[in-house]
Amino acid sequence: MADIERKYPLSNQTFQDVIEEGYYYVDKTELLYKLANNYKYAFLSRPRRFGKSMLCSTLAAYFQGKKKLFRGLAIEQMETSWKAYPVIHISLAEIKEIKTSEIRKQLYDIIEEQEEFMGVETKGRTLSSRFKSLIISCHKKYGEKVVVILDEYDVPLLNVLHDNKSLEKVRQVMRTFYSPLKVCDPYLKFVFITGITKFSQLSIFSEINNLKVVSMLHEFSTICGFTQTELEQNFQAGIQRLAESRGLTWKQALELLRQNYDGYHFSANAQGVYNPYSIVNALSDGEVKNHWFATGTPTFLVNMLKKFNTNISDMENTDASSEEFDAPTEDMHSVLPIFYQSGYLTIKGYDPEFSIYSLGYPNKEVKTGMMKALYPFFVTPNTDGRADVLRSICKGFMLHDLNLSFDILYAYLESIPYQDSHFDENHWTQMLYVVFSLLGMHVESQVRTAKGRIDIIIKTKNDIYVMEVKLDRPAREALEQIDKKEYLIPYTLDGRKLTKIGISFSTEQHNIAEWVV
Repeated sequence: MADIERKYPLSNQTFQDVIEEGYYYVDKTELLYKLANNYKYAFLSRPRRFGKSMLCSTLAAYFQGKKKLFRGLAIEQMETSWKAYPVIHISLAEIKEIKTSEIRKQLYDIIEEQEEFMGVETKGRTLSSRFKSLIISCHKKYGEKVVVILDEYDVPLLNVLHDNKSLEKVRQVMRTFYSPLKVCDPYLKFVFITGITKFSQLSIFSEINNLKVVSMLHEFSTICGFTQTELEQNFQAGIQRLAESRGLTWKQALELLRQNYDGYHFSANAQGVYNPYSIVNALSDGEVKNHWFATGTPTFLVNMLKKFNTNISDMENTDASSEEFDAPTEDMHSVLPIFYQSGYLTIKGYDPEFSIYSLGYPNKEVKTGMMKALYPFFVTPNTDGRADVLRSICKGFMLHDLNLSFDILYAYLESIPYQDSHFDENHWTQMLYVVFSLLGMHVESQVRTAKGRIDIIIKTKNDIYVMEVKLDRPAREALEQIDKKEYLIPYTLDGRKLTKIGISFSTEQHNIAEWVV
């Protein structure tokens, strides 16, 4: 079927419907076959709306022996028997409750739905015994070992992540629910579990001895998301329509998509992948905007930044071992695990000598979305007029009229009601980092040099601005520090115009006291 005739699977996450109704489908079945035939228990962590549910649905169809659905796909040449197994396919994505009584009720409803679908009757009154009976009853009825697919296993836990008391209660419920997966081992053919995070204190991870976590295995790094080749081969018509609507060439349209939606890496030196949700929405709508970021409110991530007293500019480029950012949620000592597993940070590089990874924002969509989410916390909760202010500040930088930019920023901060809070120098630096990041400029903060750390660096097409921040001290001291520590030297061969900016904030005025360019 020609590219232009297909539909975009904007909300359809069922493999059978996607194939039968002629939606776009990017063939991941070669990796799916390897996953299903190399492991008995497997866990995959990926960010929300990243194709986990489609992968689960495809696995279900494969184990149900629906050969016709896979016609023309890679797995058709790999599988020979197409044997059908009973498949228990459970998704916890819709569990939004935080009370354990309501969670138990919904879990009982899920089990009951599976009983009806599989045509079996179960015994047992507890969640554990009911789930165990479901597995054994399916095995007896169909005469084959059972496949269990658990999609979004961690949703009930994420709902109460910041409430330790509630988290422990919900964990107890979920531990009971998942416990049959170990005792039912003789009746199980394959168990596949997906989620965003890794909660170690559950029966899934603590009791299933041979559970294989494939989240960071290089072999499966592209099992969710679209590679560059997959994007260009599968979505030619959509890319061309986007190019024409924006007055761009084919290469320029690809570059626009790359900057906004590419850049996710799930293992060391892995091929990058695009966010699939953003791609299908961007090509369907013909608009490049924050499609993925807009679907979720990262309030809990902002709370985590506060909890761990994180300098947000450090998120731009940070180094860590895999144990530090791929850690179980209960063992977090920083925001890195939840930010990486949620897709707000990704692997940007790897040093094999020291086994150290470099992490950063994957693309423009994520960084811009995160800055918008942080704006109310570092600038003002009232975002009315924000766009106009930012455009005016940006215009000043583009015209190299920095007095215009800082006059506008001063007037804007002056209009914000006084907050009874003591903000240190670091707060104001982070505030500037958020503001300038939202301008769409290339912004770096706390940049290490041989003699110190530069507070802010802003790069435009023709200019590099080196900015130093002071609190209740003259702005002239900031310029003197730039000179004394030779902050401009690393950029002297760049070719762009270099400009020093000293800016001083006042605790009493709660605003900019002065700036010197």
